[in-house]
Amino acid sequence: MDFPPHLSSMPMHAITEIHGEPGLLERFRLEVQQFEDADRARLTAALDLAAELHRDDRRVREPYLNHLLRVAIRLMHHYQVRDVDVIVAGLLHDAVEDHPFELAGGDSGPDPTPAALRALSARFGPRVATLVAAVTNPVYDPRRDRNEQYREHLAVSLEREPWARVIKVSDFTDNGVGVIHTIGPKVVSSARKYRPLVPLFRDLISRPDTPLSPAVKRHIFDQLDLAEERFSAILDQPAPN
Repeated sequence: MDFPPHLSSMPMHAITEIHGEPGLLERFRLEVQQFEDADRARLTAALDLAAELHRDDRRVREPYLNHLLRVAIRLMHHYQVRDVDVIVAGLLHDAVEDHPFELAGGDSGPDPTPAALRALSARFGPRVATLVAAVTNPVYDPRRDRNEQYREHLAVSLEREPWARVIKVSDFTDNGVGVIHTIGPKVVSSARKYRPLVPLFRDLISRPDTPLSPAVKRHIFDQLDLAEERFSAILDQPAPN
């Protein structure tokens, strides 16, 4: 497939709409050219594993892999991340949550999450497993509001893992700022889920130990403002007369 020469500067949702998964894969290939051979091999291996684990998963109108590619590309392009462990964890940030049994293989037991994290550690190193663990949702109490528990979990897990904040804010940007690319009832449910995270991320990203440049932090703050505008447009409409 032929892609335009400006693919490397196109917004990612524009690539998704026009060129689909092949376009995002090509954009990922362009981004990883800046890395050394050994690092490119690790990034490609992580992408291959993500593609295999999520091969049958869908995200509304698209393959789930598109979401993971956008998270990783955003880390490299917009956040200027050169830490390969962080990008690998970005590609695999949903692997343990969504496919723990497949990751763990025969070593799962009643709770496959620890075994899945051990498998990830064996393949990509303990730091990748630690970062993925920080952004993996726990089992929630069905008696309590799920969105409230989600925010509480992130506040605790991201407090102690600055690089996990970076991964999660890329994930949030794809889901929250990207809510306008969603259709059906998920538009409102997503806005309700993600809106309470805006002040949380604003606080976490502003902290001195969050390992991003001032320019990148300003970019993220602008994206958080945009997310809030979109949540307001969805949730704050006046009731009809």
